[in-house]
Amino acid sequence: MKRLGIVFFIIFVFSLYGGANYYVGKKIYQGLSYFSRNINVKIYTIVFALIALSVFIATLPMPLETKRIISWVSYHWMGVFVYLLLFFLLSDLVLFLGKLLKIITAPTPENIAFYRSIAVILLTAGVVGYGIYNAGQIKHTSYNIQIEKTSFEGEFKIVLISDLHLGSIKSEKLLHDIVHGINSLKPDIVCIAGDIFNDNYNLIRNPERAEEFLRSIEATYGVYAVLGNHDAGKTLDKMMEFLEKSNVKLLNDEYVVIDDRMVLVGRLDPSPIGGYGGLKRKSNISDILASVDTNMPVTNMPVIVIDHTPSNIQQYGREIDLVLSGHTHKGQLFPFNFITNAIFTVDYGHYQEDASSPHFIVTSGVSTWGPPMRVGTNNEIVSILLH
Repeated sequence: MKRLGIVFFIIFVFSLYGGANYYVGKKIYQGLSYFSRNINVKIYTIVFALIALSVFIATLPMPLETKRIISWVSYHWMGVFVYLLLFFLLSDLVLFLGKLLKIITAPTPENIAFYRSIAVILLTAGVVGYGIYNAGQIKHTSYNIQIEKTSFEGEFKIVLISDLHLGSIKSEKLLHDIVHGINSLKPDIVCIAGDIFNDNYNLIRNPERAEEFLRSIEATYGVYAVLGNHDAGKTLDKMMEFLEKSNVKLLNDEYVVIDDRMVLVGRLDPSPIGGYGGLKRKSNISDILASVDTNMPVTNMPVIVIDHTPSNIQQYGREIDLVLSGHTHKGQLFPFNFITNAIFTVDYGHYQEDASSPHFIVTSGVSTWGPPMRVGTNNEIVSILLH
């Protein structure tokens, strides 16, 4: 029954995606036909179909360089397709209202269809161009969190990043700016909240250079990370070896005591793509905290948790002070921020249900997944000052 449900879901996704691409492709063709009557329908259809299907072709086994090229096409197409679809739908709405108000005659004149297509393509090019530019920028966001535990005095600075997606388009080019931005904040610790890799370790073009950048992070008490849903699969061992060489301490449902002042817990993601091998997320965080040194009771120390996906907030009670997450990218491309906001209790920013509940901070991530674009969201490095 479960397999049947998966089959129907796959058919539904293919049908929806295929139908949307047919709609976009037809609209573009209608506009181009006004400009030139000599467009070969078969060639246009084949080229358009291959570009649209690159999203699925890129997931097939193939030589690494070929995979990179097809992935580059598919990721850019994802972003372009979103805005072509959005603007064509909006233009159809405008035309419908125009006909309803008898401003535009029916059927739609060919010249209006042409200018509509040109307008949509220009708008899409502008938004995509801005998105690509914005994806190369890194913003700084800061929070001040009050901690009330008897063993905690003074101030402590945490720098949070997430969703590096090493191996995705331009991810490695951002590393220099990311590390420079982190070091400029002079953190006590750095927390990396998962999705360090983009599914496949082998997609990283220069892992030695990436390791060198990560080793150059300067933090008083070190760099700590958790695995995200994309940090899994067949190359997991290589990923973990990479992090070890990079001086990044991986917490797999484990804790560490920082300077005898706080407990830092790292959680495994509940939905790893390809699995974590023998690793599995513990059902209850109390199973992890139970082994904390009895000479340093948790009730007297702040407990900070790194959990990649913010869908698990109901698992954390008053014994936890702060939970750090990523994963959502805040939707990455407008209007997907409305979807992430509807799915998650908190998809971005700071959240606390009441004065005695844990603080939750969700970052939009420091790089991109899929389309190398940011529209309505930003790459960010988060600075958290604990008082």
